[in-house]
Amino acid sequence: MEELFNLTYKEEVEALKDEEAFEALGDARYIGHEDMEARLYWAFCRPSGSHPEQIADAHPLVSIMAFNHSRLPALKRFKLLHPDVIANQALRKKIRNRTRMLFRDLVDNDFVELNLVLGLVPVMLDVAIDQLIHGRKWNDIPANDIEASKFLARVECYDETFIEALQAKLQDFEEFDVGELKAFLNQIIGQKEQIDSLILEHYQIKAKEWLEESGLHILQKKGIKSLIKKLEHV
Repeated sequence: MEELFNLTYKEEVEALKDEEAFEALGDARYIGHEDMEARLYWAFCRPSGSHPEQIADAHPLVSIMAFNHSRLPALKRFKLLHPDVIANQALRKKIRNRTRMLFRDLVDNDFVELNLVLGLVPVMLDVAIDQLIHGRKWNDIPANDIEASKFLARVECYDETFIEALQAKLQDFEEFDVGELKAFLNQIIGQKEQIDSLILEHYQIKAKEWLEESGLHILQKKGIKSLIKKLEHV
């Protein structure tokens, strides 16, 4: 969209750059400017990233520019984004790269904000799935099991690749000691009605593997087996 920039506004902004309160002066002059091109250019070059009011601009192109140059988290950005951008595939393409980055971060975390964003923009579900499967993982934050179940419910059909990617986001308890494992299993049992059967089955399998590799006394094993049994989906 840079080809839309008006040379006059470029020159005006350049003239302001030496001012100590450059950003504040720019905000006062351009955020509410009657000319869309002035608002568009300021959304592009505002030093600290776009202002929330710019994302909420009445013109979709200004909203897009501000969305792409914002430093706000995903949920706040999508709440402010012009509704036409979400509804129009051609306009959505203009935020495609930034959207991919935002969903990479959402999927990399506990899925709470991911589900909130998808509640606002369900049309972005394919982006979320793609990032879950193909996106590079930057941290080891496990998905909240209830939130993972909510996400799974949004996906109408999935294959083994998706399942493996989702399971990779679940809690890994391979290094748990027996006390940690019991506490975790009891937590899941208490939440069982809110957790998808696919996730419960995954934890059953992993707990059985943990048990097989442990050197626990037979009575301790019986206690763990009893907890595993309680994970069965009714």
